[in-house]
Amino acid sequence: MAAKTKYLLDESEMPTQWYNIVPDLPSPPPPALHPGTREPAGPEDFAPLFPMALIMQEVSQDPYIDIPEEVQEVYKLWRPSPLYRAHRLEKALDTPAKIYYKYEGVSPAGSHKPNTSVPQAYYNKAEGITKLTTETGAGQWGTALAFACSLFDMECEVWQVRASYDQKPYRKAMIETFGATIHPSPSDLTEYGRKLLAEDPNNPGSLGIAISEAVEMAAPYPEVRYALGSVLNHVLMHQTIIGEEAIKQLEMAGDTPDVIIGCTGGGSNFAGLTFPFMREKMAGNMNPTIRAVEPAACPSLTKGAYAYDFGDSAGMTPLMKMHTLGHDFIPDDIHAGGLRYHGMSPLISHIYELGMMEAISINQTECFEAGVMFARNEGIVPAPEPTHALAGTVREALDAKEAGEERVILTALCGHGHLDLAAYDRYFSGEMVDYEYPEAKVQDALSRLPQGL
Repeated sequence: MAAKTKYLLDESEMPTQWYNIVPDLPSPPPPALHPGTREPAGPEDFAPLFPMALIMQEVSQDPYIDIPEEVQEVYKLWRPSPLYRAHRLEKALDTPAKIYYKYEGVSPAGSHKPNTSVPQAYYNKAEGITKLTTETGAGQWGTALAFACSLFDMECEVWQVRASYDQKPYRKAMIETFGATIHPSPSDLTEYGRKLLAEDPNNPGSLGIAISEAVEMAAPYPEVRYALGSVLNHVLMHQTIIGEEAIKQLEMAGDTPDVIIGCTGGGSNFAGLTFPFMREKMAGNMNPTIRAVEPAACPSLTKGAYAYDFGDSAGMTPLMKMHTLGHDFIPDDIHAGGLRYHGMSPLISHIYELGMMEAISINQTECFEAGVMFARNEGIVPAPEPTHALAGTVREALDAKEAGEERVILTALCGHGHLDLAAYDRYFSGEMVDYEYPEAKVQDALSRLPQGL
């Protein structure tokens, strides 16, 4: 019998609830703090930025949240997404490991991001909001929110990290095709952007800076709200539809994962894949090793401090306890723009502190080497972000080979790289460099963390 390559669920089998891991954890995550009073933030403190429905999801103690029917109908444009067995990659690596990957690049935006952009637009529209602002790094999130806003007849304004804006010119065209407006960040449209440009006209930007600009342009206006593409609890929860589907698909394959590997920047893709499996592990139904892979140039989990810090560079957001490199840390302009965030999701940071997962960091040339190998064997050019997970997967598969063990490895291919081919050009030309972790620069940024918390 021929080996099966893809595992497909029918639309009727698509999960109808998102999974909230918080009530299942052995201890609750630390609360967000008001940036002024340093007291635990309440719903009213988030109200200038988010609709109340999302604020309630952010602090919910319910293990499951129903997915609105209107959101489910949009999800059906690409969900359920396929699970693939990477037979050809296994053969190329000559490994006894079985490698599965959950492919989210089939969405209209080409990544996992619409899993949360669609519900965020839906809930904002339901509360009368007419415009959303946001940041984006590589452009996947900005594209996804532009797509979602077009479906719900809302305006969308995007600030993209300057380094990525310059690297990926066609991302701007895609975002504009969906009807949104996009600016490089830092920009001269905001007070904070003008301040940074006055200090350094060539500032490459960061996700923290872009968040500050988007927040500045949303908070004062009652008809405008801000949408975040990662980091927060409700965003991670929306992504759990990935892992819920993957559990069903691996059951179809007759396998249980020994190792689950995902890339991490802010954490939504990683959480979306792994949280449902963490639930099964806590229940004693399986026992996979769960591993995050982050860029060596921006290693918040592996080398950052676990401390209260701002989610943005200007210090306008609530303080969150997370693994951080310092809110004013500007990473080197690696090509995985979506992973260039100074902090890690507070929820993932808490789970890491509980010892429920591992984390490693890998340089970008090793990641692109894995991405090229994957493309030449599996036929999909990965976005730079998931090449980190692929590099971790290759390491694990070769380790299984050396040990002579059959292991089941599950990873997430969270997006395709069709708009990232300039990065592959730099890899093939030998111009791509690995950036060393700038210890002195980070220690300086960490010295400016909020004190006394």
